[in-house]
Amino acid sequence: MTSSIRKAAADDAGALAALAAVTFPLACPPSASPDDIAAHLANTLSERHFRAYLADPDTTILVIDGNGGLRGYSLLVNRPAEDPDVVSALGIVPSVELSKCYVHPEHHGLGAAAELMHASLQAAAEAGARGVWLGVNSQNARALRFYEKSGFRKVGTKSFRLGSAVEHDFVLERAVP
Repeated sequence: MTSSIRKAAADDAGALAALAAVTFPLACPPSASPDDIAAHLANTLSERHFRAYLADPDTTILVIDGNGGLRGYSLLVNRPAEDPDVVSALGIVPSVELSKCYVHPEHHGLGAAAELMHASLQAAAEAGARGVWLGVNSQNARALRFYEKSGFRKVGTKSFRLGSAVEHDFVLERAVP
């Protein structure tokens, strides 16, 4: 497979929404209802929302572009955390939030996620951050292993609303290279 990591462009919004529809459900706990997942996709990860993210100067979206389609993406937000639980947990500032980091399941285990993470950490450093933080569902063992392997450590917890349910996330952070 031939692929490259690049900054997303405005015309990637539709492909990003389609990729999110495949990847986001994989990060949800088994108890998450299909209706709640669908609502989150519609209210946060639609093409319209990706267009807004791409237009936001504080947001950077990186994509893995390969074989004629997007294979993964990360979304970084370069502004101070607002959630009081996150603010009190972070020890490295200024920091960038790694809001999303997903790879199509057909590319799991092939090193694509590690490459995307490396590029995301580089982008955070280039934006002037000293650290990167993220929230990950406490039941997402695969993601937790990946983030730990990527140098993140648990520093706190926060709540995350998924449709009608309240999920519990770990807050993880790491210094940028």
